[in-house]
Amino acid sequence: MKYIVICGDGMADEPIAVLGNKTPLEYAKTPNMDRMAREGACGLLRTIPDGFEAGSDIANMSILGYAPEKYYTGRGPLEALSMGVDLAPGDVAYRCNLVTVEDNTMVDFSAGHISSEEGAELFTSLQREIPEVMMKAGVSYRNLLVIPEGKGAATTPPHDIVGQGISPYLPKGGDAELLLHCIGKSRQILDRHPVNEARKKVGKRIATRIWAWSGGHKPAFPLFSTKYGKKGGIISAVDLLQGIGRCAGMEVIRVPGATGFLDTDYDAKARYALAAMEHLDFLYLHIEAPDEAGHMGSIEEKVKAIERVDDVAGTILENFNGVVAVLPDHPTPIRAKTHTRDPVPFTVLGKGTDSTREFSETAAQSGGFGTKNAVDFLTLLFS
Repeated sequence: MKYIVICGDGMADEPIAVLGNKTPLEYAKTPNMDRMAREGACGLLRTIPDGFEAGSDIANMSILGYAPEKYYTGRGPLEALSMGVDLAPGDVAYRCNLVTVEDNTMVDFSAGHISSEEGAELFTSLQREIPEVMMKAGVSYRNLLVIPEGKGAATTPPHDIVGQGISPYLPKGGDAELLLHCIGKSRQILDRHPVNEARKKVGKRIATRIWAWSGGHKPAFPLFSTKYGKKGGIISAVDLLQGIGRCAGMEVIRVPGATGFLDTDYDAKARYALAAMEHLDFLYLHIEAPDEAGHMGSIEEKVKAIERVDDVAGTILENFNGVVAVLPDHPTPIRAKTHTRDPVPFTVLGKGTDSTREFSETAAQSGGFGTKNAVDFLTLLFS
């Protein structure tokens, strides 16, 4: 038997008045996911263990069966692995956003979703002027900062503090002094950088500084093939997910046109997923767009993104003879514009049936699978 799990990142939400008190998942047209619920079975997953923040790193590790209590060291080192950065034992790698801060307030955690090409040009300048650390450009606003022989620091994800003053959330302890130096230096470098000058001219937000967060040392996971006895792969445009896949020894499949944003090539992701199943036993197909819409607080874009995830599910169902599951990794409610730790709905086609008639947060509460811990999800799927 072969298996595909489709993760619509941040797809779960809360009822919204302008949608008739439906969630975006309930409001969106999702005939394929609803079919899976009718012909298969549903349940709820607890993807965020007690004591951990509701991050995509924690949630996706849990879904893939890697207990964060055992294996999590930070988001930064997972993204470093995806970028091909081989961390030395003493290195501490931080995720490093390009952000927009105005009047000491976090205005945009993505610097207007700056392009990868612009971000790379900015990071080249930053590395030249800040030689104390290693800096590497990633995808769009998502980049990397590595401190040799680092100590770690208490940090805050920038998407959690949009609209808030940044002072209470600056790094503390350990590497904080060096990180604050880098942040301050980045303000000077980026202030009149040609990339930002060009963005200003066309009315785009600019990157005013860097923001380092979620640092850690290189992790060590058991291989997916050893853990489950199956050859696994992962499709995602996000460095974090690719890093988790690499750490688990899964095949990381890059899809042209996959952007990690609302404009990603959904059709290409489905095609590449089907092609990969010719030689894989398991594929984790991750789609970031619903999460980005949630962070933006855009109801319209979130509904659209969910409907496009449903299109991907439809293509898979039409062309794949195996077990298919769909789930979010965590909620990203429009109200909060950030992640929450509530259990998420999941549906599985090919592992029995229940009385569920649609795929939604509410319907899954009465699903036949009940409520499970995410670290047990793949064991359930493969049983």
